[in-house]
Amino acid sequence: MNYILGIDQSTSATKAMLFDAGGGLLDKVSISHEQIYPRPGWVEHDANEIYANTLKAASSLLNRHSEQWIDVQALSITNQRETFVIFSRDTGQPLHNAIVWQCRRGDEICKNLVDAGHEKLVHDLTGLKIDTYFPASKLKWLLDIRPELRSSLLDGSALFGTIETYLIYRLTGGKVYATDHTNASRTLFYDINKLSWNQELCKVFDLKFGQLPDVRESSAHYGETDLEGFLDRHIPICGVMGDSQAALFAQRCFEPGSAKVTFGTGSSILLNIGPEKRLSARGTVTALAWVFDGKPTYAYEGIINFTGATITWLRDQLQLISDPAETEALALSVPDSDGVYLVPAFVGLSAPYWRTDARAAILGMTPSTTRAHIVRAALESIGYIVTDVLKAMSEESGVRLNMIHADGGAVRNRFLMQFVADLNQLTVRAAQIPELSALGAVFNGFLGMNIYKSMEEINKHHFGFVEFSSSMDVECANNLFDGWQTAIQQVLYQPKKG
Repeated sequence: MNYILGIDQSTSATKAMLFDAGGGLLDKVSISHEQIYPRPGWVEHDANEIYANTLKAASSLLNRHSEQWIDVQALSITNQRETFVIFSRDTGQPLHNAIVWQCRRGDEICKNLVDAGHEKLVHDLTGLKIDTYFPASKLKWLLDIRPELRSSLLDGSALFGTIETYLIYRLTGGKVYATDHTNASRTLFYDINKLSWNQELCKVFDLKFGQLPDVRESSAHYGETDLEGFLDRHIPICGVMGDSQAALFAQRCFEPGSAKVTFGTGSSILLNIGPEKRLSARGTVTALAWVFDGKPTYAYEGIINFTGATITWLRDQLQLISDPAETEALALSVPDSDGVYLVPAFVGLSAPYWRTDARAAILGMTPSTTRAHIVRAALESIGYIVTDVLKAMSEESGVRLNMIHADGGAVRNRFLMQFVADLNQLTVRAAQIPELSALGAVFNGFLGMNIYKSMEEINKHHFGFVEFSSSMDVECANNLFDGWQTAIQQVLYQPKKG
């Protein structure tokens, strides 16, 4: 039997998972890490904590399955995209906390670059927008306040990397400095036409590097690791992919027109558009879905920066719940939200609005509003914003969706899955393995290890799912969505000053 150890380094936790060659998940270990908020709208992670948790999760999992050690063929990595860290070339130690994709500290830099007329160039080359969601502006911010880091990046004594690059470097003892196409393409200085780093893009953000990571296909080899001596042999690191594209891959959305929604801390909606890059004018971005055998596949992507994080906010900040699992029963304890809408613009609104100045609001409350109504409105907000993006992508691509593939932790919430099906009047197919991002990276690992010979072989493997069919009257669904649009406009409205 062949096994692959999968590492899913997400925004909230690091998971180690053991998969067999059929894509079956044998077991997993998850360890959360601290969310650091130095100022409102700023988000950081301790990269040392993340690396330590990676080793701890992997060793704890393999200790539970010591009989499978000999059959573990490789380690695959999927990761929270856009989060980056500057680290020492000599030691691998981080030189600053990792700056997270949710962080908004680059807003002013982005605004200045847009005002200076750089947006078209960046959009044409990267498929993305000038937005602080992506690393470039936050990296410039960091280097402006830490000029010694700017000098170190230029002379090569410090290295830049997204999380998978940092983990690979640490796991290989500094022997491999590399990334894959899906992660490189999220930085705002990578050309998705030529599949290469672009100096003109670096110049836009006033960035100079002594070296940038080697860019490889997701199924390539990325060195070897023994987990810092935990294993008695070295195993290859093979199969590396950003979490959203990995979920699209695991859902087997290999054909143009197939789409998936990942319900995580934020949400990424990806629609396969085929081998030719197309640019969007409707608030979605163009992503590299993957590169395989030298051939790229592109996708439209709708990025939502606050979905599952809204439920975390209910728990940690408002203390309305003690566990996210409570939300389903609370939502179902009332017949509707009683006109309450929650707009989750905690760090601005991303797709399809892209308004960094927007702020969250709870609208429509009355004296009869209860905790259950607010919790239900929070869950519904995830369904509304996802539907916003799906409608925009479908209309622009001209592709009529016939099903929504769903994955991520929130697929366990049956109320939310049913609400998404009702709003879209479509079937939602929710994967029973919620962490499909790891499986997508593992599938690439099996391809790289020649355990699978082609993507067609992957298509032969099936895993369980639950389907949710629309049961809501069309007029009712439309009325609810109209109410959401009204709530959004209230949040977006900016009265004239003076």
